[in-house]
Amino acid sequence: MTVPGTAEKTAEKTARKKVVVFDYGFGNVRSAERALARVGAEVEITRDYDKAMNADGLLVPGVGAFAACMRGLREARGDWVIERRLAGGRPVMGICVGMQILFARGIEHGVETEGLEEWPGTVGPLQADVVPHMGWNTVQAPAGSELFAGLDPDARFYFVHSYAVHDWSMETHNPVMDAPKVTWATHGKPFVAAVENGALWATQFHPEKSGDAGAQLLTNWIGTL
Repeated sequence: MTVPGTAEKTAEKTARKKVVVFDYGFGNVRSAERALARVGAEVEITRDYDKAMNADGLLVPGVGAFAACMRGLREARGDWVIERRLAGGRPVMGICVGMQILFARGIEHGVETEGLEEWPGTVGPLQADVVPHMGWNTVQAPAGSELFAGLDPDARFYFVHSYAVHDWSMETHNPVMDAPKVTWATHGKPFVAAVENGALWATQFHPEKSGDAGAQLLTNWIGTL
């Protein structure tokens, strides 16, 4: 497991980075703010376009229904901010439903909603006997993961969700680009727990609620900004 205080010690060696937690009405923005401040970031909660565009990092939280989050994000111009930042190679990180909306579509109660289509794939009901998936779980990170660097393979992260992506189909044949690194977790059928894809990273679990392991993971992200 991560040694207590590791994230804080690492943060002391890292220049303070400006991170905007995008406030579109669907996320635990205060928890995210505290977690990022803990690891040394200068944090602001806002939906201001210029501030979101100019920050070193943009964090997009999300709770609730896929369709409601997409509606709120579009109303706050968050879809435009994410697209513009990624077009310029500016880091974006999604959490929970903030990760799910990055996929092509979500299906809840038989209703299909278009996502941001940064990644192919459909967010659908968890295929497990017990739903929601609520509590601590381990993940299987790929070799070379920057997001999980320095974390014990048995580190546990906090999940609370009823929907997930069960299939990953995106590949890259561009020799200059690395293929996305996909992390999996298992609750019933395996599902996508995190993705690292250039400037776009995301987690299905809540790093801001995952103690020292989550703090180390956020430290890793801040270190790439």
